[in-house]
Amino acid sequence: MRSQGRFRRTALAALSAGVLLAVAGCGEGGDRTAKGTTGTAEAKDVLLQPVTSPGPGPFTASTARATDSLSPSGAPDDEPDSDTRTVHPVSGAVPGLYGGTRSVAACDVERQTTLLTDDKSKASAFADAAGIEAVQIPGYLKSLTPVVLRADAQVTNHGYSAGSATAFQAVLQAGTAVLVDSRGMPRVRCACGNPLGPPVVADGKVAHRGDRWPGYDPARIVAVEPGVKAAASLIIVNADDNTWIERAMGDSGGRDRVPDDPPPFEPDADLLFPSPGRPSEPPSPDPMPSDPAPSEPEGPTDPGPDESSDDFGDPPPEEPWEYEEGEPEVVPEPTQVFPGEPEEPGGPDAPVEPDAPMEADLGDVFAG
Repeated sequence: MRSQGRFRRTALAALSAGVLLAVAGCGEGGDRTAKGTTGTAEAKDVLLQPVTSPGPGPFTASTARATDSLSPSGAPDDEPDSDTRTVHPVSGAVPGLYGGTRSVAACDVERQTTLLTDDKSKASAFADAAGIEAVQIPGYLKSLTPVVLRADAQVTNHGYSAGSATAFQAVLQAGTAVLVDSRGMPRVRCACGNPLGPPVVADGKVAHRGDRWPGYDPARIVAVEPGVKAAASLIIVNADDNTWIERAMGDSGGRDRVPDDPPPFEPDADLLFPSPGRPSEPPSPDPMPSDPAPSEPEGPTDPGPDESSDDFGDPPPEEPWEYEEGEPEVVPEPTQVFPGEPEEPGGPDAPVEPDAPMEADLGDVFAG
């Protein structure tokens, strides 16, 4: 986002001023989970945010609509034995990253717009975090698509405090309703109206704060990356029957349909091990036909000696020498045959005749 650096500086100032304590009381479980998290975008401190919890510093009341819960694709049901943390980059254009219910929007976009625009202070802070102008909020929200995360995803969340947005790292539980842009990036969390941005993933040890949910696995967190280009629609998974749905960008489900060209894998395919995006990578057979190409130059090498025999006498003599092994005394003759024309071997007098008329003609021309 354009103002990411400024948010980080604001966050540090908020920490030094003690704003963190004021924000800790906002949202469900704020006293217990927000300490050391809200007001900082440092990747070493990550807040776990369950589906329904608004978290610290919510911008608005929840506009998420009740839908069937979507568990992380391929995630284990039991608690993991290891706390090893791995964040997997996944393109926002990968089919199945998001889900929903056919003809049902995961968020109430109109209500979200009303709640934000009715409060000028929050509207200004939201717009600042989203990189837009406050007057653009209605159009901006309308351009986003309401869907549900199908995997636990780390994002840069923004809580509202003292008239401004403060950035912090968060992991959103699978099943969280979000609004995504045309490149598949989560931009708004519907449970609290907070603007979202790409995550800041740190190396090494990271502190996960907050309550873990059943099935949470720190080794199965995704970091959504923008698609290569803006898309006209998203391919999501229908929570009702585990089928594919194509949802137009900026649509709330009214134009949902079955995709004409469904993905080459099942809707319940594991998003991470391996990434379903790989089936679209078999352009490897294309370079294969390029292998015979180098063999083609071998063909021209055969006629090469024939043509080179007209210009160079060193390599070609080997062939005539083999054919004329019985006549070693006539060795100088082949050297004369190469420069000479084969069609006029027995006409030594012939060159004399053209020379005479040529001299006569030239003499006439210069004489005149």
